[in-house]
Amino acid sequence: MRRFTFALAAMAASSCLIASKIVAAEESPQAILSSYADIAQAMYEDSLSAAKDLAATVERLIDSPNESTLAAARSAWLAARFPYQQSEGLRFGNAIVDDWEGRVNAWPLDEGLIDYVAGGYGEASDENPLYTLNIIANSEIRIGPDVIDATTISKELLAGQLHEAQGVESNVAIGYHAIEFLLWGQDLNGTGPGAGTRPASDYDPANCTGGNCDRRAQYLQAAADLLVADLTEMVANWTPDGAARQALEATDAQSGLATILTGIGSLSYGELAGERMKLGLILHDPEEEHDCFSDNTHNSHYADQVGMMALYTGRYVRTDGTIVDGAGLASYARAHAPNSASQLEQRMQETLAAMIVMKAAADSGRMAYDQMLGVDNPAGNRILQNVIDALVAQARAVEALVAELGLSIEVEGSDSLDNPESVVH
Repeated sequence: MRRFTFALAAMAASSCLIASKIVAAEESPQAILSSYADIAQAMYEDSLSAAKDLAATVERLIDSPNESTLAAARSAWLAARFPYQQSEGLRFGNAIVDDWEGRVNAWPLDEGLIDYVAGGYGEASDENPLYTLNIIANSEIRIGPDVIDATTISKELLAGQLHEAQGVESNVAIGYHAIEFLLWGQDLNGTGPGAGTRPASDYDPANCTGGNCDRRAQYLQAAADLLVADLTEMVANWTPDGAARQALEATDAQSGLATILTGIGSLSYGELAGERMKLGLILHDPEEEHDCFSDNTHNSHYADQVGMMALYTGRYVRTDGTIVDGAGLASYARAHAPNSASQLEQRMQETLAAMIVMKAAADSGRMAYDQMLGVDNPAGNRILQNVIDALVAQARAVEALVAELGLSIEVEGSDSLDNPESVVH
């Protein structure tokens, strides 16, 4: 119920975000950057609070493994995703965020690195020597020439030695998606209905399924605690004395505005429209959906758009319903580039509307995101393509605004959009 309340509040707020802000007086670039940093801090504070709730439910699951405590941990994970995904528009322009992001939201992951997998997963990968390492099943781990003592699955082991081991990005040992896999297990339904179905007994040493239940519990607790620690670090980075805020304040006004638009443009185009959506649609592959174990992808994509709109307008609705409302780039753009600003506002509302259609289809139980990817589902494919098209148009509107404001940015690209033949072949 809590997650549903968050989503409704954000949906109602985001629908009128731009309309409520564009009538404001022109804002100074310095005030806009200060408001942007305040929103960043609030987004990460909300993410941290939700991660602490998640860690507490994980502890209860481990102490008393049953279907009720497992369901509570899953609900807490879902709730934690909404504020974090709203923060993703801070990526691509802020180096401190970019350098850190892989610790919390790296994706996709080769789940055989972490735990047992079904036979259809395969035994080996040409790209990843650790494809089926199964950390949980092995107290001694070989990585290349090195043998690692994994008797205790600790935060230091996961973050310092196993995450992205051997430089392979899909060796994701920590973060939201590692926790997601540990709570749901593999989704073996392809483009059919249903998410992962890991049983609570995978954490019950007295009635253990899957083997190594004590080590699985160690892993899950360590990963949850790491998530809290990493988000604590990022909150500190955006406080008044924090490194990320100070780095932003040290830039000139034009570079700061370019930072905001770089994040929105790159998340819209290369990351979200391209790698997270178009790639999966081209391949009709549910393994390419972002929250693939939990079937929560539609909510994560929707939250990305809500967050981008918050960063553009300077108005963020917090998890508790309070609002951070400051100077926004939207009003500045209206004053200095009215035609492009009007187009971007329209494109953002159109993207939000397409996202809401996708979200409603999944939330209703009519068609989950992975079902929309199905090769034999033209209606579902069209829902996703409409979101992709809207995001591309939104990114192009960002570029037009950048040009009219006399700024310079580089928008992240994607082979899925720019060179789809290379993806297919």
